[in-house]
Amino acid sequence: MLRIISLLFVMALSACATREKPDPAYYEIDAGHLPRPDVTLNIPGLGPCTDNPDRSLHLDSSQPVNVLVHGCFGSSGNFRGLAQVLAFHGQQTACFTYDDRAGLTHSATELRHALNLLAEQTRAPQITLIGHSQGALISRKSLADLPLAPPRPETDLRLVTVSGPFDGIAAAKTCGRDWLNILSLGLLPATCQLVTGSKWSDITFSSRFIRQPGTLTPGVSRYLKIDTDERGSCRRFEGSRCVESDDIFSVAEQRNQRIEADARTQRLELRAGHVEIVGDKRVAPVKLIAALQEQGILKPTPSAHAAAFRQLLARVYQDDSFMTWSTPESRPQP
Repeated sequence: MLRIISLLFVMALSACATREKPDPAYYEIDAGHLPRPDVTLNIPGLGPCTDNPDRSLHLDSSQPVNVLVHGCFGSSGNFRGLAQVLAFHGQQTACFTYDDRAGLTHSATELRHALNLLAEQTRAPQITLIGHSQGALISRKSLADLPLAPPRPETDLRLVTVSGPFDGIAAAKTCGRDWLNILSLGLLPATCQLVTGSKWSDITFSSRFIRQPGTLTPGVSRYLKIDTDERGSCRRFEGSRCVESDDIFSVAEQRNQRIEADARTQRLELRAGHVEIVGDKRVAPVKLIAALQEQGILKPTPSAHAAAFRQLLARVYQDDSFMTWSTPESRPQP
């Protein structure tokens, strides 16, 4: 049982980005080419893609909105860089923040409620929901079968999930074995709850959340499912030695035929690490940027703005290598 408990702690920590303390230097986002805001919204769970305590959203109520959903141990600030990339291309963002230990259906219901309020309080013709890792599971569930009504029919909904473990987290298999729960006289479920919170019963291969993912609402016009082949990737080096792997979920953990059978679903597989694909304060999500532009989710970068975009990436991600891009075609490709 001690071995099982230790494995559970590994499970709880390995699939999450490292939680960092909020940094006031990252409280704001450059306006870029964003439209001028005409409304200020205060919607529970939604706020700017920063760790700024002020969670008020300032939006142009007539323009599309991209809603980003972080993974476990994450925060809205994890998507600050991606939000600035979108802003540079004139695309608005909001970030959803949730209790990392809550049940995934509970978090998805809160997200659905937030999306409803966003649709009701604006005239946004389109809402694109982009979720990463655990946030991918929550994002898809929020647009599937839930008791709460979906956003208004006139709002076009698009869904993008990235590196979501839709077949259950392999490291959580122990928690999903009913016979072992009985054999442990209830100790195993209690331990699973202690380590990961209420979500433990949703992330196992045998959970209802995984086995019965539900059908996307009719308002979803398109679903782009990005899976990542994370083999051999590294999150952190010391010299030439990898000291923290970025190989979190296998491709098999991300595949789910029940989800991919929907005619609105387009699957795309990229070779990238789990954090690398969405980026952090030091790693730019160049492969994701390229993929989103190719798929029409992110607007193309005008040739006249290419140099300025390289400067933005170099500054936001503190990496001067972006200045070596001579043309858009010279950037890393997926």
